[in-house]
Amino acid sequence: MRSETVTRVSTHPDVDTGLPLTGERTVPGIAEENYWFRRHEVVYAAIAADCSGAVVLEAGCGEGYGADLLAGTARQVLALDYDVLTAEHVHRRYPRVGIARANLVALPVATGSVDVLVSLQVIEHLWEQERFLRECARVLRPGGRLLVSTPNRITFSPGRDTPLNPFHTRELDPDELAGLVTGAGFDDVSVRGLSHGRHIRALDRKYRGSFVDAQLAVAVSGKPWPAELREDVTGIRASDFVLHDDDLRDSLDLLVAARRP
Repeated sequence: MRSETVTRVSTHPDVDTGLPLTGERTVPGIAEENYWFRRHEVVYAAIAADCSGAVVLEAGCGEGYGADLLAGTARQVLALDYDVLTAEHVHRRYPRVGIARANLVALPVATGSVDVLVSLQVIEHLWEQERFLRECARVLRPGGRLLVSTPNRITFSPGRDTPLNPFHTRELDPDELAGLVTGAGFDDVSVRGLSHGRHIRALDRKYRGSFVDAQLAVAVSGKPWPAELREDVTGIRASDFVLHDDDLRDSLDLLVAARRP
């Protein structure tokens, strides 16, 4: 099974946001990053209904587009990120999102004050994952919802216990993710997988088995993007990915939902 990714390298500076493109922060509006943006956007869109009318905390908001999407249905969204430039950017660009700098294992939020806690593609970067999840349980009200996504270790770093991506501290498979959330005191734990839909599966075949590897090869080489590959990347939409309940071990990313008792 192919490795899903190592660190992505972009040679295209983000002139609109001023944020450096590290390959670990997904940014909208950049043609060469569109696959990764849509792969994340589909999860935000899927959980927006869970945030309707709710007080939402996003732990690790990155560029902020996802927090802003959730603000379209939520009563209030507070986004947290440790990076200074990121917090300043979110404050300027997304006025309907509250933003604060924070260490995610010590959330600056009152106990029992949050209806929904969202943290997408973040937990794999944390050294103290169990402590983070206990903090999530603390700030959620009884009955509050936890929504966490992360790369699937089985497809992201196949055959390894340590991540291929140097920015990841610990990756999780479906059972490990569910066990970690249950161990933090949550119940009603369920895990879904994210996979390529029909259109991207056709692109996988077109690019000798992996549309992702074709993108990574160009990004790492520093060479100009071939016009056909760039066109295929910019044509990806969120609807080209599917969230599902079966074949979790083969999925690209995992989304766990749980309830604080």
